[in-house]
Amino acid sequence: MTRTIEPGTGTGATPAPGGKPFPARFVAPLLWGAALNPINTSILATALVAIATAFGVGSGQAASLVAAVYVTSAVAQPAMGKLALAFGPRRVFVAGLAIVVVAGVIGATAQSFGWLIVSRVLIGLGTAAGYPTAMTLIRRRADKVGSGIPGAVLGSMSVAGQVTAALGLPIGGVLVGVWDWRAVFAINIPLGLVGIVLALLWIPRDEPLDAAARDFREIVHSLVRTLDPLGMVLFAGAIVALIVFLQAVREPVWWVLGIAVVSAAAMVWWERRASHPFIDVRMLAANGPLVRTYTRQFATQIAMYLVLYGYVQWLEQGRGLSASVAGLIMLPMTGVGAIVSAFIAKRALVRGPLIGSAAVVVAGGLSLLFVDGSTSIVALVLLSLGFGAVTGLTGVANQSALYEQTDASRIGVASGLLRTSTNLGAIGAAAVLGFVFPADATDAGLHQVAWVIAAIGAAVLALVLFDRRIPRKVR
Repeated sequence: MTRTIEPGTGTGATPAPGGKPFPARFVAPLLWGAALNPINTSILATALVAIATAFGVGSGQAASLVAAVYVTSAVAQPAMGKLALAFGPRRVFVAGLAIVVVAGVIGATAQSFGWLIVSRVLIGLGTAAGYPTAMTLIRRRADKVGSGIPGAVLGSMSVAGQVTAALGLPIGGVLVGVWDWRAVFAINIPLGLVGIVLALLWIPRDEPLDAAARDFREIVHSLVRTLDPLGMVLFAGAIVALIVFLQAVREPVWWVLGIAVVSAAAMVWWERRASHPFIDVRMLAANGPLVRTYTRQFATQIAMYLVLYGYVQWLEQGRGLSASVAGLIMLPMTGVGAIVSAFIAKRALVRGPLIGSAAVVVAGGLSLLFVDGSTSIVALVLLSLGFGAVTGLTGVANQSALYEQTDASRIGVASGLLRTSTNLGAIGAAAVLGFVFPADATDAGLHQVAWVIAAIGAAVLALVLFDRRIPRKVR
């Protein structure tokens, strides 16, 4: 096993006496890398119609470009946390950004739809490195300098990790309008290159690999030992089968669901016996509070992605707005989410924000019941503001809870699984939208979405109120 550097032992790692433990130059590249995955999950939405037209594919096949990132990220994010522990978080962070650059080149120059799939898989793989490696670096630095919970930093990570997803919609609309659909792939080239430069300049170096670790065969052996390929394959198989089943949920193919269940059961059986499990199910079974944090994240993200995709789809088809205008209506979500995240993170609050978030989800869902094609633009913007508050409240609170519920050696994998919960929530939302919007996004379909959102909010609210292990705040 290779060794990684502890913050404080590499170049620029130890803050000067009286200096800040988390200077802006250390945090900036981490935020940059962590934001690329959520932005890429939404930036493609406004380009799907143009891509389908360019390659002569159906809307369902074009939507597989979105699923490609979700599936890859869901599997890769906990894996990147393990790789960060084995080979060094800075190395994994930079390698991920390099993959993003390659993916951007492939997508921007693709001459067939298959190459776009390859590009999106690589985007999912590369961007998956950002969040778990950043959380590993933050936790190690905090433990080294004895700063306790770095509330402001975690708040910023929440903004980068969740709130920025809403930015993808207006960014994608502008890129497609100014250039064409290739721009939503090409944008990853400068984004990745800037991230690499910032990381090399401002993130402390990892400890040099020893001679044995530099040997190719030893690297391959370490990768196999660290990643647990069989566990990853079973996990990916369960997710892919679930997506295939959910995409045809109106006419369910039950044997596909059976594959998902069998794959998941086989994964649990294997992971309980693996010496280096991909997902430590024994640890999860013994850590109920952490599992409930993932559950809250998963459920709330279903609601939020129903808004992010379903509401936006209705704005275009039901309300008759252009893609760029629909994206601008959602843009205030990001600002409100960032403000709320900063307020909550500074106080390290957990229980109160989770209660408030669930209550706002219920209220937002019920409010959508009164929305139709004649609703004013002002009212539509106000609704997006309300859901923006949810992203800020939930993101920081669950992230802070996770920080408290896991130790430094597991923070990378645990953070990756938190992002996986988000990806699974997006997949669940896509299934709901496929059911309620079989052809177009109508007022009636939006009202069905509203009931689902309200029901999820009520379930999460009950989950929080009856969970006495959720702290009021973390220290």
